[in-house]
Amino acid sequence: MENENMESNESIIKVDNLQTSFFTHKGEIKAVDGVHFDVPAGKTLGIVGESGSGKSITSLSIMRLIDDPGRIKGGEIIFKGENLLEKSEAEMRSIRGNKISMIFQEPMTSLNPVYTIGDQIAEAYQIHEGTSKKEGLRKAVDMLKLVGIPSPERRVKAYPHELSGGMRQRAMIAIALACDPELLVADEPTTALDVTIQAQILRLISRLQDELGMSMMLITHDLGVVAETCDYVAVMYAGKIVEYADVYTLFSNPKHPYTVGLLKSLPRHDIDQDELEVIQGMVPRPDNLPEGCRFAPRCPFARDMCHERLPDLEDLEGGNQVRCWIHTDQWDGPEVNVKDDYGSAQSSTS
Repeated sequence: MENENMESNESIIKVDNLQTSFFTHKGEIKAVDGVHFDVPAGKTLGIVGESGSGKSITSLSIMRLIDDPGRIKGGEIIFKGENLLEKSEAEMRSIRGNKISMIFQEPMTSLNPVYTIGDQIAEAYQIHEGTSKKEGLRKAVDMLKLVGIPSPERRVKAYPHELSGGMRQRAMIAIALACDPELLVADEPTTALDVTIQAQILRLISRLQDELGMSMMLITHDLGVVAETCDYVAVMYAGKIVEYADVYTLFSNPKHPYTVGLLKSLPRHDIDQDELEVIQGMVPRPDNLPEGCRFAPRCPFARDMCHERLPDLEDLEGGNQVRCWIHTDQWDGPEVNVKDDYGSAQSSTS
């Protein structure tokens, strides 16, 4: 049964049965296929998965930034009681950058190269708060100071190419937070940065979230980042959520074979590892999805039923959820402890 989820915390946004497709000469490509999740107020939801799983398209759908040949086909995105999919483009412009803001993966392609950083931050104040340019620039200095950019009075006059990668990402955060959004959508906000700067940016985002009391949706493929920053985690695979849990449960007692595979592929420094484990096979092409469970061709536990029918997202103890036949009363195979049996099952099928 497809259910909405988690604890009884009030949610700032609820996504219900979201469907986003791209229409090409090959036909319809279902990038996001019936996704359900919510983000509790003041908390961070991490959405994780390999490249091509639908994470970024989910975030762009929430922002209503899907361009042709893409289209949001159905579902609801309920933000504070109102369905964003029923809003006009003018209404969405008043929400974007104001109530909901987004940090994109690569700041150099998101920042306008012909405007100063100060002008780009000030623009948010001018559009959403009606301030003058002079007042906007004054607030821009305050925002650069807030995100830890040194000499903000000087940097406010700089162009994007004059800043380092870390400073550009901080400037993007300053733009996103300029109007005190209630929800921040961060799409791989540290991918283009080196490890040291990544850690600084993540600490900055977490600190600002605590100070401003906002909710956050973090899109990432990095489970280490999830462990450090998230309260809840949605694991995506081939356009669907396959597991949804609080962060402690996900790491200590994962239920879906795909989640276990992701966790086992992480390098560990607390045990000896001769080589990293890998998930066998490849992510299916979105124009050629399997008939049954989309992970079945790569799953070491898969049986005939897994290849024939797609399981629903089932409720588990504690409000967590998983999309896997193993955790239903219809499972026709031997009893499986996915976490403990994964390695030996993978060895027997490789």
